[in-house]
Amino acid sequence: MSVITRSPCEWLLSRGGINSDNCLSYIEKGASHVIVTSYVFSNGQMDLERLKDLVRIVGKERLVLDLSCRKKEGKYAIVTDRWQKFSDVSLDAEVMQFLANFADEFLVHGVDVEGKKLGIDEELVALLGKYSPIPVTYAGGVTVMADLERIKLAGMERVDVTVGSALDIFGGDMAYERVVAWHAQQKVSMV
Repeated sequence: MSVITRSPCEWLLSRGGINSDNCLSYIEKGASHVIVTSYVFSNGQMDLERLKDLVRIVGKERLVLDLSCRKKEGKYAIVTDRWQKFSDVSLDAEVMQFLANFADEFLVHGVDVEGKKLGIDEELVALLGKYSPIPVTYAGGVTVMADLERIKLAGMERVDVTVGSALDIFGGDMAYERVVAWHAQQKVSMV
């Protein structure tokens, strides 16, 4: 999905196409991690060989798995290819425990609410907070400041959050400065 670095150009973001042929080039250019989904969940199935290959090339400590999901038959199925294709893998305790052996972090978009400003998927946040053995960031549906507190509570203070289209800098109603201040306050509270 993407690559993020804070140096030398502060932020570098690349959309899609991360694979075993190019992942190391991003790390060599200063990216702290590479984020992948579709390459690992190919043709609707988890490709363990591709995942192991990525770990061999960049290391577990530099790999973020995007486990974005949609509800299907009462379970959260991991989706790929711009969230259009369902994989045969559902997000649960066993899957998160297994995949934690190959990644430094998880990124999970609640696709059913992503970008709709309808509120968060609290059930998904609770699942992440309860079962993710490694750091996990949730995205999707954040609309108001109270949603940040709901994520904090539902995720048992174990789930990070990212806010997108709801921010005023992207045309939404949430003040960017207030969100930054809220995050800073959470860090102070943890000390």
